[in-house]
Amino acid sequence: MTISPRRPVFDANANSGAFGDLPEWDLSDLYTAPDAPELAEDMAWLEKACAAFAADYEGKLADLDAAGMAECIARYEAIDEKAGRVMSYTGLRYYQNTVDAGRVKLLSDAQDKITTYTTPLVFFSLEFNRIPDETYEAVFADPKVSRYKPVFDRMRAMKPYQLSDELEKFLHDQSVVGAAAWNRLFDETTAALEFEVQGETLSLEATTTLLSDHDRAKREAAAHALAKVFGENIRTFSRIHNTLAKEKEIEDRWRKMPTPQTGRHLSNDVEPEVVEALRNAVVTAYPRLSHRYYKLKAKWLGLDTLQIWDRNAPLPTEAPRDIQWDEAKETVLDAYAGFDPRMAEIAQPFFEKGWIDAGVKPGKAPGAFAHPTVTTVHPYVMLNYLGKPRDVMTLAHELGHGVHQVLAAGQGEMLASTQLTLAETASVFGEMLTFRKLLAAAKTKEERKTLLAGKVEDMINTVVRQIAFYDFECKLHAARAQGELTPEDINALWMSVQGESLGPAFEFMDGYETFWSYIPHFVHSPFYVYAYAFGDGLVNALYAAYEAEPQGFQDKYFSMLEAGGSMHHKELLAPFGLDASDPAFWDKGLSMIEGFIDELEAMEEA
Repeated sequence: MTISPRRPVFDANANSGAFGDLPEWDLSDLYTAPDAPELAEDMAWLEKACAAFAADYEGKLADLDAAGMAECIARYEAIDEKAGRVMSYTGLRYYQNTVDAGRVKLLSDAQDKITTYTTPLVFFSLEFNRIPDETYEAVFADPKVSRYKPVFDRMRAMKPYQLSDELEKFLHDQSVVGAAAWNRLFDETTAALEFEVQGETLSLEATTTLLSDHDRAKREAAAHALAKVFGENIRTFSRIHNTLAKEKEIEDRWRKMPTPQTGRHLSNDVEPEVVEALRNAVVTAYPRLSHRYYKLKAKWLGLDTLQIWDRNAPLPTEAPRDIQWDEAKETVLDAYAGFDPRMAEIAQPFFEKGWIDAGVKPGKAPGAFAHPTVTTVHPYVMLNYLGKPRDVMTLAHELGHGVHQVLAAGQGEMLASTQLTLAETASVFGEMLTFRKLLAAAKTKEERKTLLAGKVEDMINTVVRQIAFYDFECKLHAARAQGELTPEDINALWMSVQGESLGPAFEFMDGYETFWSYIPHFVHSPFYVYAYAFGDGLVNALYAAYEAEPQGFQDKYFSMLEAGGSMHHKELLAPFGLDASDPAFWDKGLSMIEGFIDELEAMEEA
């Protein structure tokens, strides 16, 4: 394995200097230090609170009146908040440096202890689901607890699939050496990978960023370096995927889940037919979207066929430049303020108070995310900022999540979390606002073309690529149910969706078949990926509604974000006159991408 955690794989200080003063997290709003007395006190409180909760409520939930249920929920939320605070702190420190043994130990010990402490609480959802329907409806009709009904309705949707109390407790206890352990192995492996590109030793994040470099030789070298290292580690990645898929198949079989996707659909509070309609609409649109766009791109690049290292290549007319952090910050904040000053006001503290960790550093987890932590604190955003135009869009995306999480926090721990299908709404909308502001400011045809092409590529990556990922996962889990998969088996499944989704403009180099191996969503959140396509289609439809009738849109938009997870997607979209369960809904979103490609084609003909 090409892993050397002791040697830096990227010069973080040089990187910070190149793009300005990149912010780092100040995690003191959670805890001031790993040995802070407050952390130890909270762990001790958790142990006692969980035991007391179980003693007071186990076997008694069906007998509670509304006032008693309100007190029960308040105590449960307090436990949830405290555990969330501990795990947020230890997790965020870990993601800053996943190869630091002390951080790994702190996270692992916290996971172990909290899993042990919360095992007595496993009864809660199981017993709750056994409350007779008439009792449940009567209690939750009372204003003292009625606002919590959506979250418990979702919990009761799992009723047909729950196991015995003893088995549920076993699964809870066993999780730390099951999925959580394999997730951590994946994170530590990818964070420590090294890639030799034209004499430089780079991290995964820095190497994948080179795939959008202006220099084609550098892009090609990066692609081959990725293939080489993935190939060297493919058995480890294959073992991780085989084990997690099998573990899921066993649990789904015991729960009598009809499909591997059922659990995700239930947690997303979305109907399987809605997801199927989305998937089918996108796959049907492949020729009108990705196939057509990449044919154009090959022409722009002067190539008969595209290689995989050309997929995210900048246009020849795009002037290469590094974007300073301050410029990225102002671009996004100005775009947010142009939509509504409140949005920029919510985003501003992220830059000023240590809520963003932006630099690429040795051992830091790749990618980007916005972590909501707990509703009594605030979110934290992680980036790996390398000064590229896409990094500005990533900042806009993750800040959108952050704004959403801040607004939803008022719902409290149990209701703030938004289902994944709607969790991407504010992030993709933030990107759209930033793009539209840049497009309106374009001074030349070439500048407009560059912006449009970049946006089309982002949308293809968000819609086409993610639905291809979803199809790959569906095939992977179906195949694993039939038996162990060799690396070659998984490679073949990956390639079966790549040609279909990207189209005839592409040739695929030897080694590209291993590129499934580094995508974290397959490991951390099976079937998560359709949420990106859902979010993009939803935002395209929302933005069209905004353009058609801007008056009052902002207030409705903020109300939707403030709702968090307290409403179903039908209720949230109704004020905008939208309905995701209408099969024609997805064509509205896809038509926006088609419209951008139409404009790019018209530019060629002009």
